[in-house]
Amino acid sequence: MTENPLTENPLTLILVGGPTAIIEYAGLRLLTDPTFDAPRSYEGGAALHKLTGPALGPDAVGAIDVVLLSHDQHPDNLDEAGRAFLPRAGVVLSTPEAAQRVDGVVGLAPWQVHRIGDVRITAVPALHGPEGAEALSGTVTGFVLSAPGERVVYVSGDNASVERVAEIADRVGRIDVAVLFAGAANVGRFGDSDLTLNARTAVQAAVLLGDAVIVPVHAEGWHHFSETRERLVREFGYAGLADRLRVPEAGVPLAL
Repeated sequence: MTENPLTENPLTLILVGGPTAIIEYAGLRLLTDPTFDAPRSYEGGAALHKLTGPALGPDAVGAIDVVLLSHDQHPDNLDEAGRAFLPRAGVVLSTPEAAQRVDGVVGLAPWQVHRIGDVRITAVPALHGPEGAEALSGTVTGFVLSAPGERVVYVSGDNASVERVAEIADRVGRIDVAVLFAGAANVGRFGDSDLTLNARTAVQAAVLLGDAVIVPVHAEGWHHFSETRERLVREFGYAGLADRLRVPEAGVPLAL
């Protein structure tokens, strides 16, 4: 029997907390949206309250080849300790706007590709709220990872739009693992419209993503997450999709 080439290289995710996760992929160690601050409050246009600290601190995370930064504007995606961590990474990828504000960031427009060895990292569309949210929420991005003989991984970033997921699925084709920022983030800026996927829209996204394994992050640890992970698990169960959902435990490697 011929071995499946997609099983030769491990794919592992370690949830640090909130949107922050280590992804070990094709020999690279990638980190999503670095947040390492202890619990605290952040004042600004909308006050944010961090409830739990990271499972791993910056030193415990170890060497990181690539940071996938969905955006730099909000402390629940890039806090003070996370910002201090960025120069330690080999490459930091984010939006063109983030590249203008943060030294060392490589800005990628939607569908632009950055290559590291055999790994292609493609920036993909994301929308941080309802249509037209960019004026208040700013520009955000997601990412797709691909490489010969490897699974295709989608990292949604702070995206609330099922339509953007449909566009990505249509253009990319098969996606094997989807790391979805869920939790129904909502600070009241757009009324009842959430800033990230909620349980219902995460299920809709999962349906569009074929048989991809779904890994929810950015679903705990902050006051403005208006739904629990338990609600997300129930929603996937009621939709008959429980077997596709893999909920990570903070600090514990999750083999995918």
